[in-house]
Amino acid sequence: MWLLLLGAAAQGQVSPVAAVQLRALLALTEQYRIPGLQLAYTAPNGRTTTLSQGVQCQGEPAVVDDHTVFQAASLSKPVFAYAVLRLADRGLLDLDAPLARYGLPHKHPQNQLVAARITARMVLRHTSGLSHWAEYGDTKITRWNQGVLQLRYRPDSVWHYSGEGYAYLQRVVEHLTGKGLQQLAQEEVFTPLGMADSSFGWDARFAGRLCAGHDSTGAPTLRRRFHEPSAAFSLVTTAADYSRFVRALARGTGLTPATHQLLLTASGPATHCGPPGTAGAHLGWGLGVGLQQSSRGLALWHWGDNVDFKNFFLVFPDTGESVVFLTNGENGLRAAPPILSLFLGPDEYWALQWLLARP
Repeated sequence: MWLLLLGAAAQGQVSPVAAVQLRALLALTEQYRIPGLQLAYTAPNGRTTTLSQGVQCQGEPAVVDDHTVFQAASLSKPVFAYAVLRLADRGLLDLDAPLARYGLPHKHPQNQLVAARITARMVLRHTSGLSHWAEYGDTKITRWNQGVLQLRYRPDSVWHYSGEGYAYLQRVVEHLTGKGLQQLAQEEVFTPLGMADSSFGWDARFAGRLCAGHDSTGAPTLRRRFHEPSAAFSLVTTAADYSRFVRALARGTGLTPATHQLLLTASGPATHCGPPGTAGAHLGWGLGVGLQQSSRGLALWHWGDNVDFKNFFLVFPDTGESVVFLTNGENGLRAAPPILSLFLGPDEYWALQWLLARP
């Protein structure tokens, strides 16, 4: 059974175009076996429409509405990056200082040597040289949690996506400020931007409205409740909340003009640690976000992938037009190209071409 709800922002004002979009979106989620989806679209005139569809968990009656919370997965990273940039704007953190400067105790002697070569800027733009996540046999465990950091590449030599780098920078920032990630995010992001349904960890107020994940067949996996906040993957949020963040990011709300410009400037290509292909030639990486140059101009973007939750956003800073969508299924990103075309119209969408070609 599939249910489609039109968000409060557009209730009672459904245009013929919107009605066509709703039917097309329903067909896409059925085609790709996506049990539940939230989407927020902001038009160039600033009007935001939210859409909610499907169920929180296949086989259970609870439907997805605008207040259902999803795992944001790696959409956590831009939120953390924004908080770090706000700290840097106030002089609490130097983006180009070795992270060893900030005195985080290291359990392993090698960590001090690694930290002396890595800066916050490198972590945010994924050039720290650290692995995405360390692997121990068949189980992925962060080396930071094991007490050892190991470089896969020479720092600042190549772009290599690293969740481990974000986990390490999180610990540095928590040590520097004396505040946990959730408190930092609440003060620097959630409260200023009015994100009432967002948290980096489990909160009892989410009971009854937290999605379960689903595999590629649409079968339920888990309802994870993250009790240890992670800057890399533990954010839970709604499309409406995350859309507020995306629009603020594109406008530079809460950042100095110089820092906002860093978000709009590529510091290096988003490659696979090798020669860029056709899509890669149109992509770069700013501080915490991907950058895409297309026929429609510059766009900021990022994806989220916790395996059984797949998410994406894209925003054009020049116009403010944006799409954010969250899904509770492994197939969520397969629907991304037609979803973007449906709401944003035709474009090359190099970010999706690159993302869907990743090994």
